[in-house]
Amino acid sequence: MAGEQRAVYDSPWKEALEHYFAEFMAFFFPQAAGEIVWGQGYEFLDKELQQIAPDAQVGTRAVDKLVKVWRSEAEEAWVLVHVEVQSQRQVGFAERMYVYNYRLFDRYHRRVASLAVLGDGQAGWRPDRFGYELWGSRVSLEFPAVKLLDYKKRWEELAASTNPFATVVMAHLKAQETQGDAAERKYWKLFLIRRLYERGYSRSDVLQLFRFIDWVLQLPEEVEAMVWQEVQVYEEEQRKPYITSVERMGFRQGLQQGMQEG
Repeated sequence: MAGEQRAVYDSPWKEALEHYFAEFMAFFFPQAAGEIVWGQGYEFLDKELQQIAPDAQVGTRAVDKLVKVWRSEAEEAWVLVHVEVQSQRQVGFAERMYVYNYRLFDRYHRRVASLAVLGDGQAGWRPDRFGYELWGSRVSLEFPAVKLLDYKKRWEELAASTNPFATVVMAHLKAQETQGDAAERKYWKLFLIRRLYERGYSRSDVLQLFRFIDWVLQLPEEVEAMVWQEVQVYEEEQRKPYITSVERMGFRQGLQQGMQEG
């Protein structure tokens, strides 16, 4: 079951992060986003991360990302983005953040920003530092850690936001809240899908975010059929035929593949 849950959450989060990295930073870490020179582009360094941390794609972690960004015309900085979307507490998480940080600095001799997003369901679990001291020698790392559960109290703010990660967080929270309740999950799935049109997203964004919603808010086949029927009726009413049957079939095939890989 744990592997199945990781497959449900990890792959869509990974896709959303890769597709909307700038929006991810602006949503969760606005101060850092404001210091990045986005016009110079950015680069995902998955292979480089695997070299310094060969366990980055296995085990109980959700998504580990290393991204090369620019802070100014003359200064380059590496940013390690670690997105944790597990539904259970992770022993040793803070230590792992510390290990990745010093390995990256040792290899590249660049300053590293370690950032974490915690998507588990335990409100009291908030790791944000690791360190130890021995005989006057002290080492430590403090890192910003965003807790997705905190956004439950900011639901109206999420609903009003046009940042794609507002939709991602809403879908993630409702996926956790509605486990085992198909009727409630159906309601929120339709709510979030309709919201994509109401917030004025482009067709490409609707497709990308629909994929995330469809992935994390899974329903029994007969209920999924009802949801899809209502989506088609809604599109006809709005005169926005964004999601075709072929595209949705592709989404479902991708979901099944992600489950198998998990």
